[in-house]
Amino acid sequence: MSGAVSPFSQAHRRYVQHLYRRALKGSLNWYIRHDEWRIKALHIRAMFEQNRQVRDPRAVAKLLAEAEKEVAKWDHPDPYIVPSFPGGTKWERNLPPRIFSEKEKQEALAHMDNL
Repeated sequence: MSGAVSPFSQAHRRYVQHLYRRALKGSLNWYIRHDEWRIKALHIRAMFEQNRQVRDPRAVAKLLAEAEKEVAKWDHPDPYIVPSFPGGTKWERNLPPRIFSEKEKQEALAHMDNL
């Protein structure tokens, strides 16, 4: 057995899946409305399916390099962040008030009496 990793191994499959997912997420930054984004998602899926049957390792490497360039080209300069996610406009807004222990309450009241 040789020590070379097969281009169609589990690691290769995961890499392609990750690349596909990055392409979908990157395109989602350009389309806020999901009905418009769905058309782009189908186009991305078609591009990946078109090359599914390629078995030549050199051709696969070339296709993956081209796909990486495409995904990098789709990067949005100001990506969409869901408002309630970290970095979003509603992140940590209206946090519940802190619940003080009985000791902390007594210390605060004592401090208020001294003022």
